[in-house]
Amino acid sequence: MNIEIRTDKNIHNSERLIEYVRAELANAFQRHAERITHFSVHLSDENGEKKNGEDDIRCMIEVRPAGLKPIAVNHKAGNIDLAIHGAIEKLKRSLEHTFEKQEPSRGSRVEFADEE
Repeated sequence: MNIEIRTDKNIHNSERLIEYVRAELANAFQRHAERITHFSVHLSDENGEKKNGEDDIRCMIEVRPAGLKPIAVNHKAGNIDLAIHGAIEKLKRSLEHTFEKQEPSRGSRVEFADEE
């Protein structure tokens, strides 16, 4: 599973931040690790250096599940940690929903050729 992390000019992209984001993604999506090929994370400060805002840190995460279209979510929060975790929670719900749609319905009966 490849994880790409980018930041804008207002957020320092340190090794500590990169390792933190990777660990959080690996922990949150370990159940689906074999079905995910790529994560792309982008962190930005929408107000920049000019002023502080209530929810000015934005985290966008795009995931590429194997054989499916990419899924992207955004979350804004007052700090990097809350923005990351908010985006992860949104992505978990979207990914679970996508994977559930791929499975046969639980109530349906599978008929075999020799059943008659």
